[in-house]
Amino acid sequence: MTDAPTAPLLDGHRPLDVPPGVEDVDLERKFVQLLFRTSLLGNKLTEQRQTARAEQRELLGILVEVDDALAALGLDRELVALGRGEGIEATRRRLLGRLAKAKVRPMRLEGMTADPDLAEIVGVEARPGVAPETVVRTTVTGFFWGDEVLRRAQVVVAAPEPEPEPKPAPEPQPAPTSAEVEDALQGPRPAEPEQSAQPEEPGQPEQPAEPEGPAAPSAARAQPRAAPPRARRKGVVAGKRPKRKK
Repeated sequence: MTDAPTAPLLDGHRPLDVPPGVEDVDLERKFVQLLFRTSLLGNKLTEQRQTARAEQRELLGILVEVDDALAALGLDRELVALGRGEGIEATRRRLLGRLAKAKVRPMRLEGMTADPDLAEIVGVEARPGVAPETVVRTTVTGFFWGDEVLRRAQVVVAAPEPEPEPKPAPEPQPAPTSAEVEDALQGPRPAEPEQSAQPEEPGQPEQPAEPEGPAAPSAARAQPRAAPPRARRKGVVAGKRPKRKK
């Protein structure tokens, strides 16, 4: 019995011919085979895409090296003197424009800390006030390709500041001896009287030392005067009375 809603759809159409043997086909098995073939085609397409990307990466790397060569030619003085510098620079700008369309852009690493994934350190320079391992100069330009690194850069970084020289350790002092410890506990000893170099002869009065230098005249005036000549003639001696005449 035919369904009423589907009957109008079949009007004017010829029924499909059913191939012989269709009733005996295992549909589940055929579906699994179809999925397996689809998986094989997907893997093959992925391999083709990876191969094409690798070839494109290699081609872009060659173009980057061509840019390096053009930059070196632009610094040649002979070519610049011949008027070829402008043509070389124009060719380089055109090449960089093509690379930009392919999502290739140069790296700008000056002033940044050197990242081993982006740059290779080829030298160091002393830069006062700059943090160590900061990029100060690029010798070979690096390039990005989309989110990937097409070529790492070669950079020169700031050298670390020299560390201050350590101060020499003080020499250890020798331990005091027992005699020095006893002297320190007893305190300072009394000073011994000085002995004259030559012993004084008995009966000779001490003579004052003669002053030296400009003080000599004043010392001479301070000496006592001698007795007058009259006292010497009379023979008066202090402390004795003269004898009376009989």
